[in-house]
Amino acid sequence: MSEENIKQEAAPAQAAAETEAAATAAEGEAAAKKGRPRKTIPPGIAFIRSTFNNTQVSIADARGGVIAWSSAGKAGFKGSRKCTAFAATMVAQDAARTAYAKGMSECEVRMQGAGAGRESAVRAIQAAGIRVTMITDCTPVPHNGCRPRKRRRV
Repeated sequence: MSEENIKQEAAPAQAAAETEAAATAAEGEAAAKKGRPRKTIPPGIAFIRSTFNNTQVSIADARGGVIAWSSAGKAGFKGSRKCTAFAATMVAQDAARTAYAKGMSECEVRMQGAGAGRESAVRAIQAAGIRVTMITDCTPVPHNGCRPRKRRRV
């Protein structure tokens, strides 16, 4: 009988030890998740297309695969508010935050178009924590242009 009493007394102590071990393991897993190094993406390219009606930002890795993108319509702007510098700032911040969360730390910027949000979009990318290494203007320029209209006769 005394052996049965000893077994019954040992059972709760063993259960408590198992619970304590499980809690320690859970803390270890949480610490492993916090301390785990996040994925880093090599320097990428931020494409800013700023037209007179809209601003679009897409951030790609070095091979050209798009990591994050945003536009003024996606950011919630409608109508003539899409072409403002403030909308371009919000668009660039949205795309840059997503890219920064995925591990991008630096990029080069390629701008296209003649809209109002060109410079403000670059500033927003820098403010989000992504280092800008180079800024290039890729706006297409006509070398000779379209054929002019016929001469007006009066």
